[in-house]
Amino acid sequence: MKFYTDEEIIRHYKMKDAIHDVAQGLDALNNNLIKVKERTVINAEEDNVMLYMPAINLQKQFSAIKVISIFPDNPAHNLPTSQGVTLLTELATGKSIATLEASYLTRLRTGAMTGIATNKLARRDAHVLGVIGTGGMAFEQVLGVLEVRKIDKILLFNRTEQKAHQFKEKLVEFGVTAEIEIVSDVDTLTKQADIINCATKSEQNVYQHMHLKVGTHVNGVGSYLPHMREIDIDTIEQAAVIAIDDVAGAEHEAGEFIHASHVGRFNFSEAIELKDLINMDITREDTDFTVFKSVGAAYYDLFVAIGAYEKLR
Repeated sequence: MKFYTDEEIIRHYKMKDAIHDVAQGLDALNNNLIKVKERTVINAEEDNVMLYMPAINLQKQFSAIKVISIFPDNPAHNLPTSQGVTLLTELATGKSIATLEASYLTRLRTGAMTGIATNKLARRDAHVLGVIGTGGMAFEQVLGVLEVRKIDKILLFNRTEQKAHQFKEKLVEFGVTAEIEIVSDVDTLTKQADIINCATKSEQNVYQHMHLKVGTHVNGVGSYLPHMREIDIDTIEQAAVIAIDDVAGAEHEAGEFIHASHVGRFNFSEAIELKDLINMDITREDTDFTVFKSVGAAYYDLFVAIGAYEKLR
């Protein structure tokens, strides 16, 4: 059985590949060619979480199970926020054929979902991206947006400003040519940004809706536990369109949406799942607020694991 490291996968499997494979996989999901079980989540100490995520692709004839940890404080110890592996099995024989490190693929598929949703929901002329939280999930989330919009300015805000400077350096080293500015207060960011990416473990909203630029699209990939919140509840209530990668998962994990539902300011039935969004023509006014929320699901990991394996084998 072959083992593929993050380094090998990074060299050969890019954001453009992931966006293609996630979109293709969602088509298979819509055609009942994906089988999935609800993931098992085990809380360890504090905000540390272990996840076990199985899925089958009948179209591609592969199954996958991802075992991954999410330890938000790991960067302080020079470790990734998320670490794990995906075991890939061929359905023709039941043989396990590959194990892939899953840290990069988890970040990549989340960024790919962000890209797909942003392409559908953000204004076509959006050109300023605001990034709130520059931790483990933020980099690929930026790459997802850069694949679908011509961004000429990126604003970075992080509670620890040094990390924002490190994030800027990483973007520049990657080859991002947009102007990159680090801001010291989040209101400066929200008043300018056409698209905002949130990737935090905050327990309260990380910006104030009243300071959003009219027509902003907000992506949220943090707040993955019920007590966490990063998107302002006013944004949720006023959004013309809310898309969620997996509504069933969000009902248990997306803290700000759970809270908004409990206080009667949001109903999960109002949300559009990403699998449905990809086949919809969204008509939006330039003044509309739109939101995408990601909590992850096993079939997204399946899509990119198969895609990476097919590139690498």
